Amino acid sequence: MNIHEYQGKEILKRYGVRIQEGIVAESPEKAVEAAKQIMAQTGSKFVVVKSQIHAGGRGKGKIKGTEQRGVKVAKSVDEVRDIAKNIIGNVLITHQTGPEGKKVNKVLVAQDVYYPGAADPKEYYISILLDRTKACNVIMASTEGGMDIEEVAEHTPEKIIKEWIDPAVGLQPFQARKIAFALGLEGDAFKEMVKFVTSLYKAYVDIDASMFEINPVLKTSDNKILAVDAKVNLDDNALYRHPDIANLRDLNEEDPLEVEATSFDLNYVKLDGNVGCMVNGAGLAMATMDIIKLSGGEPANFLDVGGGANAKTVEAGFRIILKDPNVKAILINIFGGIVRCDRVATGVVEAYKAIGDIPVPIIVRLQGTNAEEGARIIDESGLKVYSAVQLKEAAAKVSQVLEEVGA
Repeated sequence: MNIHEYQGKEILKRYGVRIQEGIVAESPEKAVEAAKQIMAQTGSKFVVVKSQIHAGGRGKGKIKGTEQRGVKVAKSVDEVRDIAKNIIGNVLITHQTGPEGKKVNKVLVAQDVYYPGAADPKEYYISILLDRTKACNVIMASTEGGMDIEEVAEHTPEKIIKEWIDPAVGLQPFQARKIAFALGLEGDAFKEMVKFVTSLYKAYVDIDASMFEINPVLKTSDNKILAVDAKVNLDDNALYRHPDIANLRDLNEEDPLEVEATSFDLNYVKLDGNVGCMVNGAGLAMATMDIIKLSGGEPANFLDVGGGANAKTVEAGFRIILKDPNVKAILINIFGGIVRCDRVATGVVEAYKAIGDIPVPIIVRLQGTNAEEGARIIDESGLKVYSAVQLKEAAAKVSQVLEEVGA
């Protein structure tokens, strides 16, 4: 589960991580109030207005049809109002949103942390994620903060520092110091970075995060270390342990079909193809998408109904897939291990009748327990459903129906 920058920062703050303070606002008027409050608290005449969407690259992104950036410094209250008017309710396009962009429903009005002083501020990059190849968490750090880490990895990989953490013992003090040394810090800034990394890692473990990305991490002109941005991803499977964090989910930021699918305990991801697929098991779903591709089609979605497929889940899957106007055919690929194929076939027939006339052809490939009986149920249903047992049969049927519909 993704959360907004302002939500991620509040979590980090609870763990002693110094952050760029800010106030979220859902209207230009609220943004002005927030700016006045922050200016009064900090004594600064500047604030930063930051779009809040679940995507990176906001600073380089632009509001659709304008030159307005997704993150902009405001030098007066009037500027705050104008910037917020241009952002809130409009669509922000970044390299991560694609050309369709995302609607911005709120902004974060944040303090200006790049204040003048005796020394220049410096930006760093720090992230924490799971390295599956080593079965360890890894802390990645770089002196090239503020840039896309992909560009740094491509052009100057030697500037990326990696420190692997044994999950059995956790982050050790010498490792936090090692990272601070590698970033070239000394004195108060060194101590601040050690504390920052230690607190950040504790937060990561405690909330069952799957990724933290802080870019940039700022060393201010008076040697404080703080998070200017915060990208936080949570492990969905652990949210039951964190109901307070689960409540931070913003459904407006998610695809409506994916939200609907989660209400039926279905794993659904929308794609751009023309063949809908419904499968039990993530690995089989990936193989099914390959089959669709090899048969001349393009997968329209990833949909895993899990091991307990029944008429209710199959019907929900049908309804979700059919809401995509690009779908010209549906391939159901079920392996009968935990669930019997005849039960799935009965569920398909019942779901078909419950929905009514389904406008696209359906291919059902059943293999495993009671596969032959399942195929018989499909064939004798009298519905516009084609059965298959072998993968090559299913692929051939997909090619046939796509040709028939002219897709």
